[in-house]
Amino acid sequence: MDLNKVIKDVVEFSGGKENIHSVTHCATRLRIELNDEEKYSREKLEEVDGVKGVFFTNGQLQIIFGSGLVQQVYGEYSKVYSSDGQQTNNEKREPKGNAVQRFVKMLSDIFVPIIPAIVAGGLLMGINNVLVGKGIFKENLSLLDMYPNIASVADLINLLANAPFVFLPVLIGFSATKRFGGNAYLGAALGMILVHPQLVNAYAEVAARAEGKIPVWEIFGMSIEQIGYQGTVLPIIVMSFVLASIEKYLRRVTPIYLDNLTTPLLSLFITGFITFAVTGPILREAGNLLADGLSWVYNGLGFVGAGIFGLFYAPIVITGMHHSFVAIENVLIADAIAKGVGGSFIFPIASMSNVAQAGAVFAVLFFIKDAKIKSLASASGISAMLGITEPAMFGVNLRLKYPFYGAIIGSAAGSAWLGLNKVLAVALGAAGLPGFISIRTEQWFSFGIGLLISITVSFLVTAYFFKTKKELMNAK
Repeated sequence: MDLNKVIKDVVEFSGGKENIHSVTHCATRLRIELNDEEKYSREKLEEVDGVKGVFFTNGQLQIIFGSGLVQQVYGEYSKVYSSDGQQTNNEKREPKGNAVQRFVKMLSDIFVPIIPAIVAGGLLMGINNVLVGKGIFKENLSLLDMYPNIASVADLINLLANAPFVFLPVLIGFSATKRFGGNAYLGAALGMILVHPQLVNAYAEVAARAEGKIPVWEIFGMSIEQIGYQGTVLPIIVMSFVLASIEKYLRRVTPIYLDNLTTPLLSLFITGFITFAVTGPILREAGNLLADGLSWVYNGLGFVGAGIFGLFYAPIVITGMHHSFVAIENVLIADAIAKGVGGSFIFPIASMSNVAQAGAVFAVLFFIKDAKIKSLASASGISAMLGITEPAMFGVNLRLKYPFYGAIIGSAAGSAWLGLNKVLAVALGAAGLPGFISIRTEQWFSFGIGLLISITVSFLVTAYFFKTKKELMNAK
């Protein structure tokens, strides 16, 4: 593939370099902000070598290249156009979309850059799950019980796996403060403050409170509890916004000869004090209530609630709102790590949705006549099985419409089965076939049945549409 030609075609069919305001990328998509949204050609972009789908959402032109290739394309763009992905002009842009769309884009901007660290930690946690899970390789015994000499390796893996979640506020603080226009390193410092070893570890708060061992600061007549924020999400996001706002204000009003000294000092001190004294405890509780509320939908409504969530998961992905689930999942996973019970219901349902997209694509591969769509379906189907669904969803299923209906019906069926059996994940990772290592070992069988249900139902429903919708057979 000639990457230089690919990127020049992308720029040309996006309306030219002068029409591009900024370029970024996520795991599978090149994301382009345009100055004039009427000037790009979707049809021509879809013909560019390597492109698996094109759509416009949340104020961005999103071109799907797939995992791995998108990084190469972005690197070529940076080399050819000397851009680091930031704004290509100094014009201040008004936010586009309604309040919900802007909020979703904000969450996406914060979480997409740190997802590799979270996924790496989640996969390592899944490997640890395999090592310590009893009954996987021998009844009532774990791999660690069978081979005690690997105990040190397992302990190291466990440490590596937990680190991104324990120090999650540092990652989010850096990313969020940068997103809000502040100094990213001040954001990282705020995250470090929230997980400082001097504080009572958030995972040990319940035990420490029961023993009456919560230390406090007596400041301005206030008793401020010294409790950490390990594994939390909402406090650091909100306070990163506060930090960036204070910093930007101080930059404007502070004399230049004092700016480098007083602005970081005051920004961090004021934000830190407000966090521990007021907003932190409130936001931590709000995050816990949100996670508990969604867990109730899964556990309280049983297979009905799970089926509904599974039905709408793929449409939520289209809007980009699934990025907001990362925040909730981190709370659920952190809670499971601390208590040894519970876990995330979102990851298993995401797995059902992903393999359902694959099932629908395989039906397209089997029935459709167009050679190009067949080629795209074969590659994107395998990709979806492994957890990357954009090529399948946008390149094939949504393009043909009816396979997408088959996929969400299959996802609903598989998710309902999970809800019936209360299947939960104790780690994050690749949502699809590799998802087994993120699921509690005693629930592997139920998870596997759910995958089979999702794939089979989506394949059969899509096949039904091919038999009843004659235009599908010859679609291009």
